[in-house]
Amino acid sequence: MASGFFVLLDDIAAIMDDVAAMSKIATKKTAGILGDDLAVNAEKASGFLSNRELPVLWAITKGSFINKLIILPIAFLLSAFFPPAIIIILVLGGLYLAYEGAEKIFEFLFPHSHEKKKKVIETISEQDIEIQEKQKIKSAIITDFILSVEIVIIALGTVIGKPISSQVMVVSVVAIIATVGVYGIVALIVRMDEVGYKLIQMNVKQKSLSKTIGTLLVQALPKVIKSLAVIGTIALILVAGGIFVHNIDFLHHLFPQIPAFITEFFVGLVFGIVALLVVNAIKKIMNK
Repeated sequence: MASGFFVLLDDIAAIMDDVAAMSKIATKKTAGILGDDLAVNAEKASGFLSNRELPVLWAITKGSFINKLIILPIAFLLSAFFPPAIIIILVLGGLYLAYEGAEKIFEFLFPHSHEKKKKVIETISEQDIEIQEKQKIKSAIITDFILSVEIVIIALGTVIGKPISSQVMVVSVVAIIATVGVYGIVALIVRMDEVGYKLIQMNVKQKSLSKTIGTLLVQALPKVIKSLAVIGTIALILVAGGIFVHNIDFLHHLFPQIPAFITEFFVGLVFGIVALLVVNAIKKIMNK
């Protein structure tokens, strides 16, 4: 009886080792989207009053957990009863990511005049500020939902063919890491300036270590958010290209002599530009 118990423990340990190894692979596969998720949410959680940044971020984090609770059961059911749907959703999601990346590049090269809407900030009432805050939270949660679908599907794609119990554990681990890790880092980023201000106020001397570090943190925040936006855009296109290359046989054998990441970026960018042109054409037709 005792030997049977130890055999059971060995089996559990082996399963957990497999889950840990598969989770590591799945996390690497989703790293690009996690980078974009980080960039998007750092941008959306900043720009509020200091005392509202963390409550806003917490609201987005709760929305992200709810997104995962909705997505995970549906993904597992599709994996169990209709596995081809995983690939279809993956490719469609890749098309969306490619479109979003191409749109960001287009807006950077040909900026629109959004600044006109930002005038007379002082005249906005508290009620208007609250409405804008809710709209921004809603927008962040919707974006998180789309990215969460891709994270879950990509993670699930790495364990297709494995027992359903392994799929559930691996994808759930990745989903938790995606939420806790991303929003934990975002919280640190959006509070950089607050920490910086406190360090500056700690010492009255004009030249001091705390004041130097504090000033550096305050000045670094907007640059960090801009850098994350650039990195996130590149990651979007790379992840999209990777999805197309690994799931469309013709593209998988395209340019074998070129490094994979260059091929993936090129493919992602081409698909993104085509999707952007199609969407813009549809918008013009609908406006007419």
